[in-house]
Amino acid sequence: MLTVHSAAEMTALSREGRRAGKRVGFVPTMGALHQGHTSLVRAARSRADVVVASIFVNPAQFGPKEDFSRYPRTLEADSALLRAENTDYLFYPSVDEMYPPGASAWVNVEGICDKLDGRSRPGHFRGVATVVSKLFHIVQPDLAFFGQKDAAQAAIIRKLVRDLSFDVEVVVCPIVREPDGLALSSRNVYLTPEQRKQATVLYRSLMRVQNLADQGERDAGPLAEVGRQVMSEIPSVRLDYFEIVAPDTLDPVSDISGGALIAVAAYVGETRLIDNILLSGTGA
Repeated sequence: MLTVHSAAEMTALSREGRRAGKRVGFVPTMGALHQGHTSLVRAARSRADVVVASIFVNPAQFGPKEDFSRYPRTLEADSALLRAENTDYLFYPSVDEMYPPGASAWVNVEGICDKLDGRSRPGHFRGVATVVSKLFHIVQPDLAFFGQKDAAQAAIIRKLVRDLSFDVEVVVCPIVREPDGLALSSRNVYLTPEQRKQATVLYRSLMRVQNLADQGERDAGPLAEVGRQVMSEIPSVRLDYFEIVAPDTLDPVSDISGGALIAVAAYVGETRLIDNILLSGTGA
């Protein structure tokens, strides 16, 4: 695996592969890699000839009181994991490489960036859309792989790709969970053992809604209320939102018959966690 720091070098390597008729698969990350990321790299390996992963803790998507400075940075372990998965290139740029001095251009996906996590974290998705746009320009992938855990991000990136005519296929891969259902997240390392137990309430709330939907409930109101009730069973976990929305627009839905995204975010101690499930039109 070759580690690349220069955007220009990364673009040249990607172009070289594409000129040779190879498909480039791209997995953008912020590091602190876990098995969820591994699943994305494996998906890229299965569909592409050249696999590029990036590690960049993007300051533009963190608010002034968020955890940018303490976000886990584990480059040595991350590199070993990527190397074990036969990643071809690790793109590891500096902040100045991604945001040259004086940079002032932003990408904002209107009408969707202020929903779910975007409402709770103003400016977050503007930072995501901007850095993903830059990474797509630099890496020039044929396919880009993202996790379903960040469902709102996935919806925004799909719309970004459509609206700006990026020549890339967005592939969203399933959530990888611990045996007790907790979604894998780089921020799970912040949790104390007791908080780790408490955090499973997010998945339990989603499963309660899933069960009711399987039993035939289609009204989003009662379904969301049940999810919030489950969340309230652990008073020390502070609910941010529990919403039932359309997967592509993130607009609220009143009926799940056409399918829906059930999304939850909550603070476990000082750590903000997110999770979700997708319901099909049949409730499956």
